[in-house]
Amino acid sequence: MDEPAFPDPPAVLPSTLELGAFSMSLSVADLDVSRRFYEALGFVVSGGDADEGWVILKNGESTIGLFHGMFEGNILTFNPGLTNGMAKLESFTDVRVIQQRLEEAGLELSTTPEGEEGSASLTLTDPDGNNILIDQFFRS
Repeated sequence: MDEPAFPDPPAVLPSTLELGAFSMSLSVADLDVSRRFYEALGFVVSGGDADEGWVILKNGESTIGLFHGMFEGNILTFNPGLTNGMAKLESFTDVRVIQQRLEEAGLELSTTPEGEEGSASLTLTDPDGNNILIDQFFRS
């Protein structure tokens, strides 16, 4: 049986605001049990510090962060300046520019970036109560 053919993705993927790499940050009850579960699904530990209560797992371009005792609920996470393959982009939209665009769109932010340059983050909650973290690791 022939496999379905999928068209090549466009050179520029659709968006109106560049947010960077996407991952899920999961609040877990038992870090080791959760890590083994996701490893059984084909994920591989690619970062983090289990002694500090967190690990990052990758399966291709999919990323999941497991966090024990750091926050309640799960968080949609975006990292400006990174691709889903974890490559650093030379040019990207700074989190403070993202803040300005979100505020101009009338969105209420829970936290805002500190400082005028370098690493920073912001948080907001969607209409259904899902938490969103936009976490920039380095300067643009």
